[in-house]
Amino acid sequence: MDIIRIHRPGDIADTPAQADLFGLAEAARRFEIEVPLPIETALDAAAPVFVGVSGGRDSQALAFRVCAHLDDVGHRGARLLIHADLGRVEWRDSLPVFERLARLLDVELVVVRRQAGDMMDRWLSRWASNVRRYAGLEWVKLILPWSTAAQRFCTAELKSQVIAREICRRFPQGAVVSAVGIRREESARRARMPACKPDERTTRRSGAGHTWNPILGWRRGDVNDYVRSRGDQLHEAYRVFGSTRVSCAFCVLGSEHDLRTSSNCADNHAIYREMVELEAVSTFSIQSRRWLGDVAPDLLDASLRARLQEAKERARLREAAEARLPGHVLFTKGWPTVSRRPRRPS
Repeated sequence: MDIIRIHRPGDIADTPAQADLFGLAEAARRFEIEVPLPIETALDAAAPVFVGVSGGRDSQALAFRVCAHLDDVGHRGARLLIHADLGRVEWRDSLPVFERLARLLDVELVVVRRQAGDMMDRWLSRWASNVRRYAGLEWVKLILPWSTAAQRFCTAELKSQVIAREICRRFPQGAVVSAVGIRREESARRARMPACKPDERTTRRSGAGHTWNPILGWRRGDVNDYVRSRGDQLHEAYRVFGSTRVSCAFCVLGSEHDLRTSSNCADNHAIYREMVELEAVSTFSIQSRRWLGDVAPDLLDASLRARLQEAKERARLREAAEARLPGHVLFTKGWPTVSRRPRRPS
């Protein structure tokens, strides 16, 4: 088991309660971070540290806290903020948040993008490819264009892979550390996450890559208070529109509340209509039980609203037809499992 050292801001030591007139010891306990031995060793060796920023409050707090820790331990290596830009699905305020963070912390901001197109381009190309395969009788079912909880190619292809490629390009030798702002409070899956783990994507023959999750134990209130304590403000999605999280403007995993609040931002209206257009064309809703077009139908013209209604009926007919497909032609491991239509019994 890895040794984990708990580090408090500025190495504030515990003090007797009666001497803690300004609550410094309590603040130190709230904002402590987990630093496993592999991370400590890498930092001592001046490994470069990349702090992933998304625009959300967690990554803001992460950037401030990690840089403070690097100052405390006298880290001599490079430190950078890195963001994977998903294109027109991004909130407009996200880039200004990163740029402000970089200025406040006096570090370089690295913005990377998928060369083959942004997130919306990926959904459109996925749909076009699926239609082509279906028309060529390569598939027996149409496949939805959207990423899902089970197939998060949005994260894998447009974030993780692109970021890892840039990290390896900049530092082809030696250990590297990627700091990520996930918290146990967010989900059962994240509650099981370790404070650090090897990162195969940034591990090279000449050095190991590490993923570091230093603020795993923080609560949402800790995150908000720490950002305020550093003199910064949260993304407009929180401050102005009341979103509970920030990712894509209309995330395929977003709650109904966050989808609705996002639709209240005029900057998001164009991508909203483009995504609803894909729902209408494909007959696949953005979520299994929710059509994005139903979130803010007043933003759609009469033609698109009518085509969306038609798409819902076509989706019902498609699902009914797919339900009649015999099991032996459906996708399974080793598919296709038959090369021709089975003979009927004589």
